Amino acid sequence: MISKAIEDKELKEHITSLPADGREVFLIADGNARLSVVSATTMVNQMRANHNTGMLETYMLGQGYIAGALLQSAVKGNDRIQIEIECGGPVKGMSIEAWATGAVRGYLKQNPIPLTAPLESLDTSLIYGPGFLSVTKILEGSRTPFTGQIMMEYGNLANDLALYFQESEQTPTLFYISIKFDNAGRVWGAGGLFIQALPGCSESVLEKLDEKAKSLSGMGEMLGGGMSAMDYGLSQFASFSPEHIGHTPIGFSCPCSKEHFESYLKTLPQSEKEAILKGTFPLTIECFNCGTQYSFTKEETSELFREDL
Repeated sequence: MISKAIEDKELKEHITSLPADGREVFLIADGNARLSVVSATTMVNQMRANHNTGMLETYMLGQGYIAGALLQSAVKGNDRIQIEIECGGPVKGMSIEAWATGAVRGYLKQNPIPLTAPLESLDTSLIYGPGFLSVTKILEGSRTPFTGQIMMEYGNLANDLALYFQESEQTPTLFYISIKFDNAGRVWGAGGLFIQALPGCSESVLEKLDEKAKSLSGMGEMLGGGMSAMDYGLSQFASFSPEHIGHTPIGFSCPCSKEHFESYLKTLPQSEKEAILKGTFPLTIECFNCGTQYSFTKEETSELFREDL
């Protein structure tokens, strides 16, 4: 992956002044629940630069990246987790992949999102329309990935992820995702949290956590103001006696490379190779997951195809 430059000088200075993106994990409510808090301002801004997204597209895909970073806490080691949305609304869906090590990548299925009229609110149900949400865990050493799927009921990623865990894994969860834009439409702060009930968690604790989650507001603004994920978790959930148990740096990252696409080109049928050589150059191939473009001259392409003979 090649990280595209963030050109806005003021935004660059702001991002540099913030604590590094990361995921902090806590046990709360006397060990009855697990809280994951993610700060993701740099990640979402780099995602925006690489995918060249507008404000709406940044809001939609940014939520997906934050959700991926939160769900990393559900896997470990070299495991990874995927979120897939297929829907009938103008966005058509999104695909997110996140590794337990902290890397997140993914894309919108329509970018830009085609709208027939200006939006009057950020009600994402209008953008998703009817659809399905799938979560897949790809575990190292396991031959078969585990996939669960639900029909989206809310058209809101946080609420539909909570519904997924309730229906597919029978685990009460709460999600909160926040992206703060400034007056110029720049992402000034971004983050989210994931609360997961652990075995033995009582209904009364769940009710208190639900009340707390509903009272949360302005997380993106707080993170954009310089608060760290650690401080957010400790301060906002102080009444639940948070015990910090883990930290993971997070970031927008994709394992693609020019060499990867060279291997792909070599596998094409001979008829497609001949058609490519008759076309225009340089040949440009874009990675859907990170927006990186790799260029090949005619000489490079001809040599690749000769090597494969």
